[in-house]
Amino acid sequence: MKYAVIAFSVFAMFIAVGCAGRPSLLPNSDPNLRRTSAQFAADAAKRHPFKSNAPSGGEAKVSAQYNLTFATIELLNYGDEDLDDVEVWVNRNWCCWIPKLEKGKVRVKTLPFQMLYDDSGNYFWTDNGKNPITTIDIYTGGKMYVVATKMAD
Repeated sequence: MKYAVIAFSVFAMFIAVGCAGRPSLLPNSDPNLRRTSAQFAADAAKRHPFKSNAPSGGEAKVSAQYNLTFATIELLNYGDEDLDDVEVWVNRNWCCWIPKLEKGKVRVKTLPFQMLYDDSGNYFWTDNGKNPITTIDIYTGGKMYVVATKMAD
C-alpha cells in the first residue's frame, strides 16, 4: 500500500510538471504543433480578426470531426495536394495555425480545444453545451474554405 501511494504521488507530480504550459497532456503527433499554450495564444492574436472579406474557396476537401468528451478536433485532408500555411477557425472566433495539412489521408491532425484561441487569449471550450461548435473554416492560399464538420460518434 505504501508503494502504491508513493507511485501515485510521483505520477501526479510528473503529470503536473509535464503538462505545465502545454495544451494537452501528451505531445502532439505533429512536431510542428508542439508549442506552448502561450505560443498558440500569441499566434492566434496575430491572425485575428476572422477574414470575412477573403474570397471564398467553397467547400474544402477537408473533413473535421470533433469529440466533446476528449475536447479535440480531428482534421483530415482528403484532397490531392498538401495544404500549407493553414488557419483553422472554429465559430469564426477561435483560431489555430497549422504549417501543413498533408494530402490524401496521410495523417489526421488532432487539435485539442486548448490550441484554439480568440483575440483575447481565451482558449475554446464548449461551456457544457452553451458554446457549441457551429462552423469550422480554414484559410489557406488567400481563400476561406468551409469544412464539412460532424460530431464524433
